[in-house]
Amino acid sequence: MKKSIVGILAHVDAGKTTLAESLLCACGVIERAGRVDHGDAFLDNGDMERKRGITIFSKQARIRWKDVDITLLDPPGHVDFSAEMERTLQVLDAAILVISGADGVQGHVITLWRLLQRYEVPAFIFVNKMDQPGTDRAARLRELQEKLSEHCIDFSEDRDEEVFGESLAMWDEVCLEHYLETGEVEEREIRRLIRERKAFPCHFGSALKEPEGVQELLATIDRYLESPGYGEAFGAKVFKIT
Repeated sequence: MKKSIVGILAHVDAGKTTLAESLLCACGVIERAGRVDHGDAFLDNGDMERKRGITIFSKQARIRWKDVDITLLDPPGHVDFSAEMERTLQVLDAAILVISGADGVQGHVITLWRLLQRYEVPAFIFVNKMDQPGTDRAARLRELQEKLSEHCIDFSEDRDEEVFGESLAMWDEVCLEHYLETGEVEEREIRRLIRERKAFPCHFGSALKEPEGVQELLATIDRYLESPGYGEAFGAKVFKIT
């Protein structure tokens, strides 16, 4: 199996812990997803975390989805614990950036995006809470492209395939040449674009109410995230001691 270390990042109250619970549930680690407001979230297991309803310490869990074995890291989302979050970034193969569909790109999201850029971490975006009134998928995608990167691309299953192919190809000469010849972008090229941060897959859904959107996100990670290569000699980076 492919092995990857993936972190979940978000502005506070975007639903990061709820998404983590949904991922754990989808992969069979837990039978039922816990909730922050119920104080029974699997990863937020500290007394203070359950009392305050926020993540304070980075947690980890192991999940498997089809052909990928993921070590899932859940660092704090609150700005007061940014140092704990930034240490986690240094060991990630990829990140899932959670954005509230109701609130959009908030101030701390910009900070997180710049940190991901600094540490050259490939990013998958999950726009959460799309079940709430007034949310608009097309408007949110435009906001992501304007405030984060033009390379944010809709990877949802019901996407427009022509727009999808053009959006991928226009940012890379090799892809563009192949796309003009064949009308498609090969999977290995999509994986390379994600690795090189030339494409940021976006999914939309509700971690609390729509497990299908969470499964789509997992399927995209399984299909397009490349596992890192390791040398024969042992090496490791310690990001936390507890």
